Amino acid sequence: MRKSVLLMTAAGALAVLAVAAVANAVTVGQTEFDADGVFMPSALPRNELAPITLTVFGTIKKLGGESQPPPAVREFIVETDKNGTIDVAGLPICKAGQLVAQTSAKARAICGKALIGQGKTEVGIDFEDQPEVPAKSELLMFNGGVKGGVTTLFVHAYLTVPVPAAIVTTLKIKKIHKGRYGLLTIGSVPKIAGGAGWVKSFNLKIGKKFTYKGKRHSLLNLKCPDGKVQVRAEAVFEDKTRAKIELVKPCTPKG
Repeated sequence: MRKSVLLMTAAGALAVLAVAAVANAVTVGQTEFDADGVFMPSALPRNELAPITLTVFGTIKKLGGESQPPPAVREFIVETDKNGTIDVAGLPICKAGQLVAQTSAKARAICGKALIGQGKTEVGIDFEDQPEVPAKSELLMFNGGVKGGVTTLFVHAYLTVPVPAAIVTTLKIKKIHKGRYGLLTIGSVPKIAGGAGWVKSFNLKIGKKFTYKGKRHSLLNLKCPDGKVQVRAEAVFEDKTRAKIELVKPCTPKG
């Protein structure tokens, strides 16, 4: 039975929203998911938030000669360090309906002012009894605005095979008070090619500085009071299985 796509680009975006970079390989069945990233700068104020950018990248591999595509992730849940924030106040907003059925170029033209991240992804399309068909796309991340204390972001990709189609992943972020963790991100993952597609690799660079009400702002902000940034994540698969990771990334306190 063919399973739906795993949009690890969106999972990579989780790390972005976590304002933390991760490096970890997780094996689920016959599939290995490997993600890494780096935030810049890594030397940060001890007591004040400072702007950062974050690049995340990763690969997905079949293990042991497995002929089927990787299992589908339907949802991902990430709790992220309380010392990081995401700030979209004053940024232009893009709506999901503006991205549906749009090419990457048209998505840029329509929502370019709301663009907050970009990168690339490579996808494999596995129809039964047929060779794998490779496909590549730009990745574009857009600000979807804030409502009721929830920040929405969209990750857009556009594939031309097997038929032209836009894939839009939605991320919802809100504040929490849970010990070390201060942000909760929940991502919902759509299908690709009727469930025959899977993401082989991705990279995504996120960050933006802007002016709002006469003051300078940054999309991603972080401080480093104790030399580390923490994040824990959980992927929920279509068959209800779950994969969990908990990660710590070093930073250098200043001041």
